[in-house]
Amino acid sequence: MTGPRPSPAPGLRAALAWSQTLLVAGGAIGLVELPYQWLSELGFRLQALWTPGGPAERPWLLLPLVLGTALFLVLAWGPLAAGRGGGITGVLVLQNASGDAERTRAGASLELRRQLVRLPLVALTHLAGLSVGTESPSAALGASMLLALRRRFLVLQQLPVALVAAIGGGAGLGAAFRSPLLGAAYALEELSAVHGLPLMVPTLILGGLGGALNSRLGQPARLAEGMGAALELRLLPLALLITLVTALLGVLLVRLLIPLSGWLAQRLRDRFRWLTAVGITLSLALLAVLSGGLSLNDGSLALGPALAGAPATGWWAAVPRLLGPLLSIAIGAPGGLMHDSMTLGAVLVTPWLGALPEQQQAALAGVAAAALFSGACRTPLFCALFVFTLQGNAVLLPWLLTASAIAAAMGRWLGGPSWNEVQVEAFRTR
Repeated sequence: MTGPRPSPAPGLRAALAWSQTLLVAGGAIGLVELPYQWLSELGFRLQALWTPGGPAERPWLLLPLVLGTALFLVLAWGPLAAGRGGGITGVLVLQNASGDAERTRAGASLELRRQLVRLPLVALTHLAGLSVGTESPSAALGASMLLALRRRFLVLQQLPVALVAAIGGGAGLGAAFRSPLLGAAYALEELSAVHGLPLMVPTLILGGLGGALNSRLGQPARLAEGMGAALELRLLPLALLITLVTALLGVLLVRLLIPLSGWLAQRLRDRFRWLTAVGITLSLALLAVLSGGLSLNDGSLALGPALAGAPATGWWAAVPRLLGPLLSIAIGAPGGLMHDSMTLGAVLVTPWLGALPEQQQAALAGVAAAALFSGACRTPLFCALFVFTLQGNAVLLPWLLTASAIAAAMGRWLGGPSWNEVQVEAFRTR
């Protein structure tokens, strides 16, 4: 006779529990990110209709822009105010919460039902073509999903709430862009007060599992085939000049955004807020018409060709790519600075590089995108990896890292508080 089957060793049981939890959580994060990808794809398909005839041939294109922006302002500054902004402030506050009350408020801002409040605003954002991407909302959704699963899985309860939120945020971004390394870098540099294996390993695993369930929808700037040319040594002085100029513009972007958002917030709360809302709606519509739709969305339709060495924008393109994000982010559109800052850097420099070979134009566009991004956000590893993820040029990565490091140092030296630091301070003073 055979005796009772021995139970698995405690170490094996723990490993099985972690494996099952990570498998379920990775799949859940990947699935919940899909609606954001679909909405983002809708926005880009509408934007693509603006060329070559634009609203002159298709006047109906103005309807989703105007009606979507107007309805967004009504809801975002009214019953759905909790869904404004990128959504990751709660993750950042949790990392250094000053007490139980603040920790509770931060956790409440990341409850999964809060993302249901955000979803109509995300839909209107992409329907109207407001100039933000899905990066921050994707990270916030990942954090919310993993925190919700923490209530049901004992192995997740063994980790601090702040660490779970950071892992979920990084995994959410990694899943949305099908790049677990990118999500891990984001969690490491931006989201978490904890570094090392407890953060990196689960973020990489969850981002990889979630990314397997996602698609290329809503990512037109990501090149189907990576670039392969190194930056020529003779162009290094030009690359350094581009780094310095675009880093300063990244600093300027944030320095303009902070007071503009405060000023518009006051205007959208006073008794004449409807006049402000009409002015914002008409301004965004006029900007789209004058730029032929270039000011819409996060700029990926211009960024992709620039990173491929085939830019399709004029010398004036930086103006709508600066003004569109300033207005959109300032009014609380769910998104952030990431793709917008990369696009601004690329379209600023590529019109002046036409005499260079195509591969060198692409390389310098990547340097400009990384430098402006890092000057604004001050996360050099993440910024360089994001441009690398889109462009796929491995031999350019050292120069992307160098440009991002220089730009981040300039941002810290000249920039004052970052955009995320201002959001955290506003959360704590409410």
